[in-house]
Amino acid sequence: MTAPVRVLIADDQDMVRVGLATILDAESSIAVVGQARDGLEAVALTRSLHPDVCLFDIRMPNLDGIEATRRVAGPDVEDPVSVIVITTFDQDEYVYDALRAGARGFLLKDADPDLLARAVRSAAQGDAIIAPAVTARLLATFASSRSPAVPEPVDPLSPREEAVLDLVAAGRTNAEIADELYLSLSTVKTHIGALMSKLTARNRVEIVIWAYESGRVDGGRRH
Repeated sequence: MTAPVRVLIADDQDMVRVGLATILDAESSIAVVGQARDGLEAVALTRSLHPDVCLFDIRMPNLDGIEATRRVAGPDVEDPVSVIVITTFDQDEYVYDALRAGARGFLLKDADPDLLARAVRSAAQGDAIIAPAVTARLLATFASSRSPAVPEPVDPLSPREEAVLDLVAAGRTNAEIADELYLSLSTVKTHIGALMSKLTARNRVEIVIWAYESGRVDGGRRH
């Protein structure tokens, strides 16, 4: 039997935190191993408990969710944890900053329990889930306005990798990419691995960010 995904939840609102824990603990494949009331406690518990996935609220006292994410999942972290940022604030800047800080997913607190559980399982497997309402809109808006042009990879992308890149940037799952391109799931994973290598991306979120920052994709339209 596969071990359950170990989750740490950080939110300064007791009702929200306990509610999330109740929803996730009801899933046999998920176990909540810790709860934190602020960002500093979240970072400390992450480092001591070594959860598979962290759920961080954006707005927390002492240390906000974006900085907490950066400390446990950022580019300079040797052994990053998969972080999903969850918030009531559907604002582009929060989402983009969280993803740049290393988050692998972004959900609003009104997400249904099934989506929440799926996001946790996906993050544990190295995939990313971003609330569909914000994916292309926010990345296109903020990546193009904030970041300098990024260099092309030394090893050019193949036509098939370009096609996979488009669909990853559009928020498709591996299974959806396989169906759309008539590929096996293992082949899709191979292409995503090649993209991460060529783009020096640590995960699929960084692939998406590169797609927008490079100008390859803008709001779902290829340049």
